[in-house]
Order: sequence, then C-alpha cells, then structure tokens
Amino acid sequence: MQFLAIHPDNPQMRLIGQAAAIVRMGGIIVYPTDSCYALGCQIGDKGAMERIRRIRGLTESHDFSLVCRDLSDISTYAKIGTTEFRLLKALTPGPYTFILPATRDVPRRLQNPKRRTIGIRVPDHRTTQALLETLGEPLMSVTLLLPGDEAPLTDPQEMRTRLGRLVDVIVDGGFCGLEPTTVIDLVGEVPVLVRQGKGDAAFLEPVGQAR
Repeated sequence: MQFLAIHPDNPQMRLIGQAAAIVRMGGIIVYPTDSCYALGCQIGDKGAMERIRRIRGLTESHDFSLVCRDLSDISTYAKIGTTEFRLLKALTPGPYTFILPATRDVPRRLQNPKRRTIGIRVPDHRTTQALLETLGEPLMSVTLLLPGDEAPLTDPQEMRTRLGRLVDVIVDGGFCGLEPTTVIDLVGEVPVLVRQGKGDAAFLEPVGQAR
C-alpha cells in the first residue's frame, strides 16, 4: 500500500499521477473530498468494486456514486433535462450527490436495479479535481465509513493503521470533514431531499430518509 501526502491547495502532480496509475491498474484509493474521505476505484472495475463492498461491509443493494470532474462528465453518465441542468450548474462543484436516470454508458451493476438511476457528484476539492483530470474519467466511489463506526474516518494515519493492505493507495490530504454529502433525487418532477448532509438544502422540503 502506498501512502501519499498531497498538499490540499497545491497538489503535487507527480504524486497525483502515481495515485491515478494505481487506480488504472485496478487499485482501490482512499482520497479526500469537500465533504469527507472516500473509497474509490476505476469505473466498471468489478473486482475493485467487490473489494470495496467487503471493506465497507456493504450489501449488493448499496448504491455507489460516480465522482465526476464537471457538468460535461455528468452528461455522459446521466440524463439531464433543462431544469436539472440549471440546478446542477448552481450547486456544482459542491458537497451534493444527485440521483439521476443513468445513460447506457453506466455499467448495469452501478445502477439502482429497480429505478435504473445513478448517483452523481462533483466535489469542490483541488486534490480530487486533479485526480479526476489525470484519470480522464469519473471515480466509482463510496464514503469511507467502516463497519461499526458511527462517523467516516478522517485521520489519514488512522486509515493507514486500520486499512493496512485492504487498499492500494491512501492520499493524505489532511482533515476534510466528517459530514457526508447532501443527496437530492432529481428523477421525478420536483427535486426530493433524500439525505441532509453538508450541502445547504434549505430550498427543498425533506421527504425522504438517508439511503
């Protein structure tokens, strides 16, 4: 396992390149975002996805998100109407996850099996953005919340101790928070607040529970 200390404001591109190369080879990455740390792997990598499920203790029904660089990335993997585009433009980049209808470019195993939807996210974090830019594609991702823990891990040294060889690279970007993203469902006629997290959702009325 590699442990890379990357400056949160001025990420060293040599180290970013190392992390991206590990992901391309099927590795699992721990990386910081604008909400909390996350586990990620290359989109469509079934083996890495199953490893993440085991680390997190997740069932087959748990949805992964695609962490994207910008709106153009989102349009490749999700179907977006004019109303949805305006909301996404206003709230991205930021600590939000949006539930949207998936396009054919999204592997079936990443989609919600009943609704054919996908969670999409554009984080406002320089390290994450640099990583996505280098990869040239989204990361398949979930929050770094280990079984039995009440909050996501936030101390990179603790991650190093507890995760050991379970992951292939840990990107130490310093403390980045404990609060997960706010989840907004954009599949229906009106936006629905599924989970209140770090992102402000005062303009929506909560009608759902955390996924």
